[in-house]
Amino acid sequence: MSARTARSDRSARSDRSARSGRTARTTTKAHTGVQHAEPGTGTASAPREFDHSRAPVLDALARYKRGMHGRNFSPPGHKQGGGADPRVLDVLGADVFASDVLAMSGLDDRRMSNEVLGQAQELMADAVDAEHTYFSTCGSSLSVKSAMLAVAGPYEKLLVARNAHKSVVSGLVLAGIDPVWVEPRWDEGAHLAHPPGPQEVADAFDREPDAKGMVLITPTAYGTCADINGVAGVCHERGRPLIVDEAWGAHLPFHPDLPSWAMDAGADVCVTSVHKMGAGLEQGSVFHLQGSLVDPTVLKLREDLLGTTSPSVLMYAALDGWRRQMVQHGKELLDGALSSAAGLRQEISALPGLETLSSRLVGPGPAFEHDPLVLVVDVSGLETSGYAVADRLREEFGVNVGLADHRRVIANVTHADDEASASALLEALTAVSSRRGALPPPAAVRLPRPAELRLESVMLPRDAYFGPVEQVPVEEAVGRVAAEHASPYPPGVPVVVPGERIGQAVVEYLRTGVEATMYVPDTADPSLRTMRVVANDAAGRASRGSSGAQDRRDGTAEPGGPGGEAGGGAKGA
Repeated sequence: MSARTARSDRSARSDRSARSGRTARTTTKAHTGVQHAEPGTGTASAPREFDHSRAPVLDALARYKRGMHGRNFSPPGHKQGGGADPRVLDVLGADVFASDVLAMSGLDDRRMSNEVLGQAQELMADAVDAEHTYFSTCGSSLSVKSAMLAVAGPYEKLLVARNAHKSVVSGLVLAGIDPVWVEPRWDEGAHLAHPPGPQEVADAFDREPDAKGMVLITPTAYGTCADINGVAGVCHERGRPLIVDEAWGAHLPFHPDLPSWAMDAGADVCVTSVHKMGAGLEQGSVFHLQGSLVDPTVLKLREDLLGTTSPSVLMYAALDGWRRQMVQHGKELLDGALSSAAGLRQEISALPGLETLSSRLVGPGPAFEHDPLVLVVDVSGLETSGYAVADRLREEFGVNVGLADHRRVIANVTHADDEASASALLEALTAVSSRRGALPPPAAVRLPRPAELRLESVMLPRDAYFGPVEQVPVEEAVGRVAAEHASPYPPGVPVVVPGERIGQAVVEYLRTGVEATMYVPDTADPSLRTMRVVANDAAGRASRGSSGAQDRRDGTAEPGGPGGEAGGGAKGA
């Protein structure tokens, strides 16, 4: 077990606070960063000192703006705001346009020879104990797809937690990967799904020993966290990599009182959305790599395949600046956030009809850990729904919450919060709490039992998505094979995945949920009066386990995409 993995033990994580308040440190990583790495060599470099007072992207952007003389004759066409409509400038501000420059022949030269981005990625990798870090301006939705495609290819199996975000399912569709679903831990009291644990993952590997790796989602949007170290151990015993979709966990490395994070707990690839709980701009994402089970060259190629050729320097700059802020001041800033969250939790729980859940979500059966900065507020005691409370908070008090469901609202506390923002939330909830009996009645959502959520996988997601389809009334979709996602949002976890046989209870849940104002944005018919299903004859021809499906795995007949060699980059697989 590596030193990094060993540090994930709760009793050995006190050194995490040392990350904050430093400006430089020495490291002996084998090949930190992306631009200066020697992929696949495994040869340790000389100890290096990283100066975390630097922000290479921000510094280069400042130099660029100081050195501008006249106008560029290259994109972007607004030319640092010179062509922007004054009415747009009134809302967005001139500085946004002034900093919106090309990464190539702008922030850096035409050959990127100053390695501005590479330096920033190296510093980010060092900050979280990764060996490689990649910036993405297409959100973690792209980052997690890149990671999946680096581990498994068309018709290869991959273990996937069934509480995965829709972006993970989109990756299955794009790559033609054959998912082996790992059931989450179901909390019947809270009606929540928590991440699966080591035993569930081991059982799945025993059923499908040829699976190329595992995709684990932790933390969830409700703040519940998995035993990453235990799951990583199960994967590594079999020589398989662990990908962690840690979109909600960008802040975790920077305070000892927060749950363990993926790189420290032994994961091979970690994807995180800095815009969710950090200070990145929307769509700002990073993904980290360590160990030898995933080839860094393959991972970078997969990112290049999916990523934009016009990345936003604004997003790069925000990622770079946030890393510096967290390394230098993260402990202090997160101390304040944790204190604010603790105070809010206590005061909200004292309000009539409201209860904050935290310790109740953690235990041998439910979640392994819970992020204390995610306030899960049960509003069912007000005899109303989370949807209604979220709407009232926004419309009357100008307070937005991160998530609402049939009985809860979620408030995310970050290092940006202060006494004023905490007071605004508490005052709004106090006012809503006083209106018990005057609020809309509870949402009449027909909630499925856990067994009713386990749908039969009939076809590969790609075959179902790209094959012949029909749009049928939702009542007639029962028993048919789905050809689309159906993902209540947020958090965006599909209730139905392409290739699954649609059940009666799931249809009733989606239909009554939409009637209760649940938002399902990814179905062809947003009203969910109809659903997109596989044509009956196509479903019969392409059912999993048939000779036709086996032919497609052999590359001889692939209706969902090109045949050929599976492109996974997982080593030792």
